Amino acid sequence: MGSATPPPPAARVVMSSGDISRALRRVAHEILERNKGPAGLVLLGIPSRGVPLARRLAAVLHDVEGVDIPVGTLDVTMFRDDLRRQPTRAPGRTVVPAGGIDDKVVVLVDDVLYSGRTIRAALEAINDLGRPRAVRLAVLVDRGHRELPIRADHVGKNLPTSSAERVHVALAESDGGVEDVRISGGDR
Repeated sequence: MGSATPPPPAARVVMSSGDISRALRRVAHEILERNKGPAGLVLLGIPSRGVPLARRLAAVLHDVEGVDIPVGTLDVTMFRDDLRRQPTRAPGRTVVPAGGIDDKVVVLVDDVLYSGRTIRAALEAINDLGRPRAVRLAVLVDRGHRELPIRADHVGKNLPTSSAERVHVALAESDGGVEDVRISGGDR
C-alpha cells in the first residue's frame, strides 16, 4: 500500500524519478506485447497515484504506437471490505472513457500492490461498469504480502519488504514535484 503522508526523513530511496520513468516505459512495452498492439486497450487508474501513472503509461503508449489509449479512473472506496476499519473517506469519482469497457482489455493501474484487497475491490467495481474482454493489472511496485490470490501482470519493480515497513510513492503530479519511491520502518 502506498502512503499519502510524506515519508520520514530516515526513509531510504529505492526508486528515483529516472527509475520510475524507465519502469513505466518497460511496463508499457509489456502491455503492448501481451496485447499484440494497442487495439482495444483501456487504462483505468486507481486513485490516488494510479491515476497519474495511468496517464503516464498512456503517454508512453502513444509515443511508441502513435495511438491515443483511453484513460479513466476507477474509485474503489465503496467496494472495499475494510471500510469499517479505515478512516472515513468520501468516495471519489469513477470516470469511464467514452468508448466504455465492454469487450475491451482493461488494464488496472495502481502504485503499490500489497495485500490485494484494493484490486479485489477494483474487480467488483468493474462489474458495475460493464463486461471487459480481459482485465489485467499493472503496478509500479509489488511489495509482496498478499492476503488474496491476486497477481500483477505487469510490474515496474518487485520490492520485497517486511510487513513492518511502509512503501511511500511520491509522484510529481500529486506530491508537489517530489518523485521517488521510499521504504521506511522495519529493521533495515
